[in-house]
Amino acid sequence: MARYRPMHKIHFLIAIFVLGLDRIAKWAVERNIALHDSLQVIPGCFRITHVENRGAAFGLFADSPSEWKIGLLILFSVVALVIVAALLWRSSHSMTSTGIGLSLILGGALGNLWDRLVSGKVVDFLLFYLGQYQWPAFNVADSAIVVGAGLLVFEIIFAKPSAPEKVA
Repeated sequence: MARYRPMHKIHFLIAIFVLGLDRIAKWAVERNIALHDSLQVIPGCFRITHVENRGAAFGLFADSPSEWKIGLLILFSVVALVIVAALLWRSSHSMTSTGIGLSLILGGALGNLWDRLVSGKVVDFLLFYLGQYQWPAFNVADSAIVVGAGLLVFEIIFAKPSAPEKVA
């Protein structure tokens, strides 16, 4: 079993920070913006809106009538969290983009799982658009997951291969 390293604490603090920021942002939106209303921030480009996503990422399966949908989404989230936490625990020996990426993914996944467990839906509120084209609304947790995944992809593409160990 991997032993505790000082970086574990920092990586898990990053995840907790993302979870806290996500909870505060969603609370503020739910409290201050009526469902399906929005506030224009940058005309023609960005609004803060209040929508609820009962499906997966980007509203996938939101219209599915299946009684199993929420349970399956929660199960998938829990399995993903266990895998990410295990990877983070094993790789937390230094501050790397891999560790930061996994921390962001962990915090974001916890934020969206919290919503699903408490209410069966995820609050989304960041809406970017250009004319009639728009990206599906998302939230802080989604942003952390995407940035974390981007860091992992960056690490995979640009990481220098480690030098082979010499056998004496």
